[in-house]
Amino acid sequence: MFRLAIRNTLAHKTRLIMTMLAVVLGVAFVTGTLIFTATIGKGLKDSSSKSFKDVSVAVQLTERTPNATVAGQQRTGVPQDVYEQLAALPGVDHARGSVTGFTGVADEDNALIGNGFVNQGSNFAPGENGTDARFDFTEGHGPRGVSEVALDSKTAEKGGYALGDRVRLSVNGPVLVKKLTGIFTTEDGMVAAGGSLTLFDTATAQRLFLKSGLYQQVELKTTTGTSQEQLRASVRKALPAQSGLTAVTGQELTQDQATAVAAQTSELSKVLLAFAGIALFVGIFLIANTFTMLVTQRTRELALLRAVGATRRQVTRSVLIEAGVLGMISAVVGMGLGLGIAAGLRPLLNGAGAGLPDNPLVVAPSAIVISLLVGLGITVLSAYLPSRRAAKTPPVAAMRSVGTAQTQRSLLVRNILGSLLAAAAGLLLIVATVASGRDEKAVLVALGAVLAVCGVIVLTPLLSRPLFAVLTPLLRTFGVAGKLARQNAARNPRRTAATASSLMIGLALTSALTVVTVSLQNSMQQGAADGLQADYAVQLSTYESLDPSVVSKIKQVPGVRTAAGDSKISLELDGTASTAEMTDGAAFPQLFRIKTVQGALSSLEKNRIAVSEEFAKDNGLKVGGTLKVGYPDGEQAGARVGAIYAKNSLLPKLVINQEQVAPHLFRTGYQTVYVKAEQDGGSSAVRDGIEKALGSSPMIRVNTQDDLFRDVNKQINQLLYLVYGLLGMSVVIAVIGVVNTMTLSVFERSREFGMLRAIGLDRTGVSRMVKLESLMISLLGTFLGLVMGTFLAWAAGNVAHAAFDKYTMQMPWRSYGIFVALALAIGVLAALWPARRASRLNLLQAINAE
Repeated sequence: MFRLAIRNTLAHKTRLIMTMLAVVLGVAFVTGTLIFTATIGKGLKDSSSKSFKDVSVAVQLTERTPNATVAGQQRTGVPQDVYEQLAALPGVDHARGSVTGFTGVADEDNALIGNGFVNQGSNFAPGENGTDARFDFTEGHGPRGVSEVALDSKTAEKGGYALGDRVRLSVNGPVLVKKLTGIFTTEDGMVAAGGSLTLFDTATAQRLFLKSGLYQQVELKTTTGTSQEQLRASVRKALPAQSGLTAVTGQELTQDQATAVAAQTSELSKVLLAFAGIALFVGIFLIANTFTMLVTQRTRELALLRAVGATRRQVTRSVLIEAGVLGMISAVVGMGLGLGIAAGLRPLLNGAGAGLPDNPLVVAPSAIVISLLVGLGITVLSAYLPSRRAAKTPPVAAMRSVGTAQTQRSLLVRNILGSLLAAAAGLLLIVATVASGRDEKAVLVALGAVLAVCGVIVLTPLLSRPLFAVLTPLLRTFGVAGKLARQNAARNPRRTAATASSLMIGLALTSALTVVTVSLQNSMQQGAADGLQADYAVQLSTYESLDPSVVSKIKQVPGVRTAAGDSKISLELDGTASTAEMTDGAAFPQLFRIKTVQGALSSLEKNRIAVSEEFAKDNGLKVGGTLKVGYPDGEQAGARVGAIYAKNSLLPKLVINQEQVAPHLFRTGYQTVYVKAEQDGGSSAVRDGIEKALGSSPMIRVNTQDDLFRDVNKQINQLLYLVYGLLGMSVVIAVIGVVNTMTLSVFERSREFGMLRAIGLDRTGVSRMVKLESLMISLLGTFLGLVMGTFLAWAAGNVAHAAFDKYTMQMPWRSYGIFVALALAIGVLAALWPARRASRLNLLQAINAE
C-alpha cells in the first residue's frame, strides 16, 4: 500500500501542483516568521550584551510604584556624592556615571540622520587614562566642554562631517550648534540598528538629559579576584537608606535586556504567525477539496483494491500516505522559500525605518521541526475526511461507477450545525451590547465573530442557492453555456462551498479591516475638528517631550496670538490612577473648543481644575467641590473644581493648570505645543516664523490641523497596507483553490465535455461554461466575504465606540467596488487554463474516458 501511495502521488503530480503551492506558501510564512524573529532576537541580544561587557555592577533607580505611568513622572538619578562613594569602594577597579537621552543630528541638507527612535546622545566619561572603554576614537578626541561633541563614524559619514565642522543637533527643542572634536566606533546596539550616537561632556549631558549632578546609572568594574556578586553586596550596604536606588550585576542587565528583546520579538512573532495561521486555514479548504475530488475520480481504482482484499483501514492509510508525501515535499520547499522571506523582511522593514540589527540568519532546529510538522500535519489533517470517505465506498457500487453524492441527510445535519453556530454567535453579540466592561465586551464580540464565521462556512452550501438563483437571469443571456454553468456550480454544493469559503475568509478579514480603518479615520478627524481650535501643533518627530523654552520662543513670533505646552500626565484622583491634561490655564480656552456644562474654563487660570461631565456625575462633583489629587512626587492635595465640560474625544477626564503640577514634576516638558495665530487658520508667514524661531530643526514638526490628520491617516494606512500584504497570502491561496477546483473538475468531467461537444456545443461554449462556473464561485465567495466583513466591522465598532465615543461606522463603497472587480478578475483568470483545457479535449477520447 505504501508503494501504491507513492505511485499515485507521482501519477497525479500535475493535478497536485496547485495543492503543493498552498502548503508551500503557508509553511514559508511560518518558517520565515520563526527564522526572522530568532534572527532579530539574536541581533538585539548581542547588541545589548556588548553594551555591558565592561559592567560588573550597575546602580540605578528603583521603581517607586508599581504603576509605570505614574513612576514615569518620578525620574531621579544617582547623585554625585553617592557616585564618588561607590567609586571608592574596595573591589572597584573603576566607576563610570552614564547619562543618555534622545539626540537628533542633521546632515548637510538639514535632514535627520537615521531613525529618530534610535538616535541617542550620551556622556563621554573618560577614566584616569583619558579613555572611555565604550568608545574607540579613530579621529580626534572626546568632548571637553559645552561647545564640543563627538559622533559615531557612521553618522559622521552620513552627515558628511569632518573634525572641526559645526554640527547641527537637537535634544528637546531649538537647534544646538556644536563643534565636532572626535569620531569614534562603538558596539552600541542603537548604532548597530542604524541609529546615531552623539557624545557630550558629562556636565552638558546631565543638563540636557537629566539635572546637573545626577547620573541615570553608575557602572562599576570589579578588580581582579572580586566577583560581581561580592561587589553587589558591598554596593547595597553602601547605598543610603530610602535612596530609591538598587544594584544589579552586569549579568542581570544582560538578562533583562534579553528578556525585553524576547518580549518584543514575541509580539511580532505572534502577529506574523496569526496571519500564517489564516493562510494555512484557507489552505485546508483547498487541500480537502483536492483530495475529495481525487478520491471521487479514483473510486473504481479504490474499489478494485477493496475487491482484491484491501481493508478500509488500508485504503484510508494509502490516501493519508499520499497526503503525507505531498505535505513533506511541500514543507521542504516551503522552508527554502521561508529562508528567502526571512532574509528579505529585514531590509524591507529597515527601509520603513524599523532600525533592526544586521546579523546572520539564525536557523534554529526548532524552526525546521515546526515547519515540517506544520506542512505534514495540515496536509494529512485536511486529507483525513476524504480518505475516510474513500474507504467507505462499497466496492460493488464503485465498480459500477455509482457516485457517492451527498445525501439530503448529510446536508441537513450540516445546515442544522451551521444554524446552531450562527444562533450562538448572535446570542453572544446580543449579550455584548449590554455588557458594561470594555474587556468583557471585547471578549464576547471576538467569540461571537469567530462563531459567526464558522457558522457561515458551514452554511455556505445552503447560502449558495439564493445567490445562484439571483444570477440565473443574467446567466440566461449566455444561452446553454450559462444554464449549464449554473447547474454545474449547484451540482456539488460542498465542493463549491469549500472553494468559495477560502476566498470568503480572506475577503471578510480584508473588508472588515477596511471598514474599521475608514471609520476610525473619519471619526478621529471629526472629533479633532470639533474639539481643537489651535492652528498649529508643534511636536518632536519622535514624540519626545519639548523643552519649555519652545513655548517662549514661539510666543515671540509675529502673528502668534498665544501658545501653550500640553501634556497628558498620570495623577491619582481620589486614590485611583488616572490620566489628566496638563496645560496653560490662561491659553487653554483659546486652543480647544470645549462646551462647558457648569462654571467657566477661565477658572483654570486661578488654579482650579476642570472635569468631564461623566467624571463629575460618577463622583458626585459640582463646581466649587473639592477633589483629592495625588501628584507624581507622591504629595496629595485638594483641588477645587472650577468647570465641568461636556465629553470631548481629545481630552481625558481632568484638565489641570501646569502651574499646579510643575512643582511636583522632576522635569517639565510638553508632548505638544499648541499655537493660535492672530489670523484664524494661520498663514505661511507665521508657520515659517515658528520654524525659524526653532532653528529650522529637522526634528521638530510644525503641523496644521490638516497635517495632523494626514499624518495619522498615513500611519494607519501604512499599517493597513502591511496587513493587506499579509492577508494577501490567504487570498492568493484562495485563487489557487479556484484554479485547482476548476482544473480537477475538467479531469473529472471529461466524458461530460465530450458528450456536450458531440451534441453540438462548440469549443467556445465549453470554454464559456467553465469560465462562468468559476465566476459564480468567485462571486459567491466575494458576496459572503463582504457581508461577513461588514458584520465583523460592525461588531468591532461596538467595542471601538465604547473607547471612542465619536466612532461611527463608515462604509467604504469605493473599496468594496474594487473588491468586487478583483473577484470578477479572479474568476475569469482562474478559469483561463481549465477552460482552455476543457475546450481542447479530444472528443472521442473524452467520451471514452472513465
